[in-house]
Amino acid sequence: MKEKLFDSEAKVMEILWAKGPLSAKEISLIAADSIGWNKNTTYTIIKKLEAKGFIRRDEPGFICTPLISQEEVQKTEARSLLDKVFGGSRRALFSALLEDEKLSDSEIEELRKLIDKR
Repeated sequence: MKEKLFDSEAKVMEILWAKGPLSAKEISLIAADSIGWNKNTTYTIIKKLEAKGFIRRDEPGFICTPLISQEEVQKTEARSLLDKVFGGSRRALFSALLEDEKLSDSEIEELRKLIDKR
């Protein structure tokens, strides 16, 4: 991912990831209901996402298709957080995440399995 995905852009991407390819009009209606945005705001963000290469708009109907997966964005954002806030230390990140949170036995087991796969 070359470009930064801003919060407003992420909201539109979340709509596309959840619902699949949609027309710009459908996205604006969903954004109006769920976020309270007007049509112009949504269309502006769609144009920015297209310019960055995160989505493709096809005729007819300005059908918007995501070109980047949610998992790719999650990995990029996690890496950015890791580097910016924790100096690249995974241990420091996990310590901060787990410090105040009570985990169930099944969650602990899931985390162990993920670590063992590495």
